[in-house]
Amino acid sequence: MIEQPSRRTAAVVVTHNRLRELSGSLEVVAGQSHPPSWLIVVDNGDDHRVKALVESVAANAGVEPVYIGSKTNLGGAGGFALGMLHALTLGADWIWCADDDGRPEDDRVLAQLHDCAHRHNLAAVSPVVCDIADPDRLAFPLRRGVVWRRLRSELLADGSDPNLPVVEDDEGRRWYTNFAVQEAATGMALPEDLETVDREHDLLPGIASLFNGALFSAKALERLGVPDYRLFIRGDEVEFHRRLARSGLPFGTCLTTAYLHPSGTEEFQPILGGRMHTQYPADEFKRYFTYRNRGYLMSQPGMRKLLPQEYARFAWFFLVQRRDIPGFVRWWALHRRGRNENFERYVPRDGK
Repeated sequence: MIEQPSRRTAAVVVTHNRLRELSGSLEVVAGQSHPPSWLIVVDNGDDHRVKALVESVAANAGVEPVYIGSKTNLGGAGGFALGMLHALTLGADWIWCADDDGRPEDDRVLAQLHDCAHRHNLAAVSPVVCDIADPDRLAFPLRRGVVWRRLRSELLADGSDPNLPVVEDDEGRRWYTNFAVQEAATGMALPEDLETVDREHDLLPGIASLFNGALFSAKALERLGVPDYRLFIRGDEVEFHRRLARSGLPFGTCLTTAYLHPSGTEEFQPILGGRMHTQYPADEFKRYFTYRNRGYLMSQPGMRKLLPQEYARFAWFFLVQRRDIPGFVRWWALHRRGRNENFERYVPRDGK
């Protein structure tokens, strides 16, 4: 059983040169109905304007600000590692992660995550990550079994609509309610004390999006550690998820709440008629870290069984679908670099 301590929560936000987006994120993070005790912002751009923003937002919300300006760009991996460790030094019982270009969907997200973690005895729990431009769509496609899910409503095990669950009161009357806000969809007032959360289907176990609104217990981090700074960006979340899955700790995705984030679906290219996907970021910088870090990940315990599928998917994508031999050679070289734990940072080729 996971011990449920007090709810002293530190929100950890990592940012780099996104002042406008950060402002919108921090206001919602700090303005939760169950507010965090600390607002920790790791600024990889070491920008005095970010420091002023953090202090202003925290003061308005009555939250203690913690600004950590870094003269070295630590990436998302290093930023979250530093923020998590600092949260532990403050005595946080829970750590809530957020980035600078996303935000919680409303002011009840943290309270709902805590409630879900308590009811299901979880060490870590994440909200559903939805497209900030179209909140009914997932920001990243999610595979359940052999089927890829792209809509929030598709995540419930029984296929029902999470926005309109049916509940019955003590007199047997049926109510269609709004899952997110716990109000009657008809506009009528709900009877007092009517439970509107379907507790049998509000959790997707064993799957989580870890740095977009995820909540971790401090006890869990004793077993998980912190993100691997060497990965810098791209793959650090997958590697942390690998550790979480192998730890035996209970975790999952809370289906009653969401974190809004720009869509990343355009990176996932369908192959074989959509039965499989490969990841192809739009620029060389992102491809470098994505493919190098995937090479490292596929050599780790718990991931090695996926290696044959990895080779087959990317060989098909580059050689058959794109007919891009140089692209395949570059992918192979980066993959091998990761397998050999060569974590040199990106250097543009030919001035690109």
